[in-house]
Order: sequence, then C-alpha cells, then structure tokens
Amino acid sequence: MSAMNPHDESQEHDAFVDRSAFRLAIESAPVGILVCDGHARIVFANQKIASVFGYASGGLTGLAVNQLLPSADWSSTTRENAAAEDPGDSSTTNVAGRRQDGTEVSVDVRWNVVETNDARLWVGSVVERSESEHAAIERMEVRREGGSPGTRRVVAESPATRLVLEQIDSVAQTTATVLLLGETGTGKEVFAQAIHRSSARHSRPMITVNCGAIPAALIESELFGRERGAYTGALARQIGRFEMANGSTLFLDEIGDLPLEAQVKLLRVLQDRVIERLGGGQPIKVNVRIIAATNRNLEQAVADRTFREDLFYRLNVFPITVTPLRDRIDDIPALVWSFVDEYSTALRRPIESISKESLAALQRYSWPGNVRELRNVIERAMILVKGPRLVVAPPTALIVPEAPVLKSTRLADIETEEIRRVLQNVGWRVRGHGGAAEILGLKPNTLDSRMAKLGIRRPSVLPRS
Repeated sequence: MSAMNPHDESQEHDAFVDRSAFRLAIESAPVGILVCDGHARIVFANQKIASVFGYASGGLTGLAVNQLLPSADWSSTTRENAAAEDPGDSSTTNVAGRRQDGTEVSVDVRWNVVETNDARLWVGSVVERSESEHAAIERMEVRREGGSPGTRRVVAESPATRLVLEQIDSVAQTTATVLLLGETGTGKEVFAQAIHRSSARHSRPMITVNCGAIPAALIESELFGRERGAYTGALARQIGRFEMANGSTLFLDEIGDLPLEAQVKLLRVLQDRVIERLGGGQPIKVNVRIIAATNRNLEQAVADRTFREDLFYRLNVFPITVTPLRDRIDDIPALVWSFVDEYSTALRRPIESISKESLAALQRYSWPGNVRELRNVIERAMILVKGPRLVVAPPTALIVPEAPVLKSTRLADIETEEIRRVLQNVGWRVRGHGGAAEILGLKPNTLDSRMAKLGIRRPSVLPRS
C-alpha cells in the first residue's frame, strides 16, 4: 500500500462528488461500495459498507483504504493493472478486513476502474463473507414494458415462496408453458421474470402483454401485428408481440380477460407456432416460450363458457400457484426493507431502522391487496417519515356496516376466523418464537383465554403440510 501524497486533491474529489446520480446509485446498492482516488483515499462509501466495518454513516470518507483492508494489495502496479483490465473480467478476492473496534471481518472484494474526464476512480464492491454464502434473497433485473430496467427481489423467507422457487427451478430450463395462478397483487410478473431469467432465453428481454388492458378491437393486431392498410387508420406495418418475443419469452398477463375471439386465434398459434399479421396472408414462424398469469379461476371460467377448454389445457401444462401475502408473512420484513431501500433512494430519505412494533403489526394484517398493497403502504410511510427511524401503520380494514344487533356476533366471528387462521399457519403452536401469540401480539396466557372464550380447540389430528 503506497502512502498518500499530501498535495491538494480537492479537484479530483469534487469531480466525484458532483455526480449525484452516481452517488445515489451506490448508496442504494445491496452490497458495500467503496470509491477511492489514486492515492488510496476513500472519497465515498455507502451506508452498507459503513455498517459492515462498524462506522457511522459518512465516517469512512477521507480514510486510507488500508485502514479497512490492510491485507489488500494497493500498490501502484496493481492499480495500473486493474485499470488496464476489462471491468467485466475483474476478479473477486477474499481478504481480512478490520472493523473500527479492531476486530477482523472476512470480506469478498472486487475492484473496477471508472474513468472520468478529470479523474480515475477505483470502485470496490465489498460483501461480508457470511452474507455472500447465506443470502436469503434472490435479486433479479426486471424490464418493465415500455420502461427502463429496474431491480426487484424475489423474497424467499417463507416456506410457500421457497416452494414456488423450487418449482421455478424445475421448469425454467425447459420450454414448457407455465401458468401462474394467484390473487391480484401477489407479484406474478416478478415470478414470470424469475422463470425467464433462469431460462436459456435470458439474453433477450421478456415481452409482456396485459390482456385485460387492451381493447378487444385491438388485441389481435397487438398480439400478431398488422400490415399497412389492414384497417382504417393503419398507416404503417406493425409487428406484434409474438414477433417481438421470437427467440424469447412472452408473458400473457391477465389471460383470463382475453376475449373469446382472440382465444381461438391464440390457440392456433400455440398449436402451430405460426402467426399471420392482420391484413396479411404470409405465415410467419415464431419460437416463443409462453408464460401466462391470471387471478381468475379458469376452470370455473371454462364451466361458464367464458374461457375455451382447449386453450386452458394448452396453458395449464405447468401451473404454479403464487400464495397470497397473508399466507407468507415471513416474507413481509424483507419485502418492507426492499421497498424502503427503493423509496429511500427515490425520495432521498435514508432509513436506519424500522419499528419492531410496525413489522409485527404488518404481519398481523391480512393484506387483501397483497404485495401491491404493502408497497403502497410503505411508499406513503416514506413520504411522511421525518427521521431515520420508520414507523408504519397497517391500513385500516374495511368494515361493512351491519345492524347493531349483529355487531357483537360479527366481531366475534371475525376474531375467531383470524385466530384460527394464524394457528393453522403455525401448526397450532401458541408459544415461542414464531408462535401464534407472538404473531397476534398477545401474551400466550391471554391467547389461551381468548381461544377458550371463542371455543377454538386444537384439532386432535393435524393435516399434513
């Protein structure tokens, strides 16, 4: 490690500080980020790495990097070699870091070089070894239709979500059609992206169609394309979503809302893998992997003759049910933090902690709007927050007014149903960490009394999970 030169480096420092967008990006990164100048001085460090090494936010700026990474090689020769390498080829090394209290921490470090007009910066990503080996959250890049790439997480803390990810692992590398089933707001598009990203087609973007958002008169041209003059106002040729997704994945969201006439044509394409643009007679072969999703009961729709039975069987090759949020409450803390990280960056409001009482209350709420509702609740809380500690109040459940004579009975029914649901989710375990009493925010003895009053009894034989 070469010694720092004492000359003025303010110009190089300011060149970095002025790049506010860069600063925001690395501040919100899921790993620790160090930015060093050519004299081994730290000019920026995000909150993640500060916490890994036991420093306060901003406490690393100005320090020599060898105070954190004494075993890392920072010779001028090494720096010049790193600058000459392709950043995509930079390697990760495991080194012993030193916390502020003098204790050691094992970290994985990867260095890359960023060239600017007036400075060369060394950017190091640092991950504590325990995190890199035991990460519980899978991060993936999601391309939203008509938007730019973003980052979302598949949170897999609950058994229900882990089961879904196991199913995704089984089917992703095949070309089988997948049907995602689940309530509105459960995050079916995120799971569709997880399938696509794990498939052999991941190098091309997944194309998304919301079948319920396109007028019936336009659905055919949207899916299959049109030729110029196909109808009044069709002034130019337009390729459809199937052609866009050729060699990739087509995600048909809200497939249950597809009009019957379009269902017939979709079935033909799924059978023959050939499309024809509207107003044209030339067959076009397409190689498309289909993922469909719906919040409707398609079997009932088939019985009601609003959905074609033959199309249902074509789509129902590998069904995956995405569990509602109320049945995977273990995912809630990680989901909350992921949304907090997102809005901290967007709103420039850093959050250091979340009230434990808030997280417990969020886990008790039933979330009829699922992950989408939770996201909205966190966004509102982030808009209102005044400091580094976030307190989140769950939404107030909608209560339909009833006649006064029925009120007490109705409330008892609601309470009974809620307690029974929580008990079933935890295998009728009242006490201990993760037990029903903890989830409901009650003392175990209080819950015992409440169960006796409401006539709730543990079944003699529990169903197999």
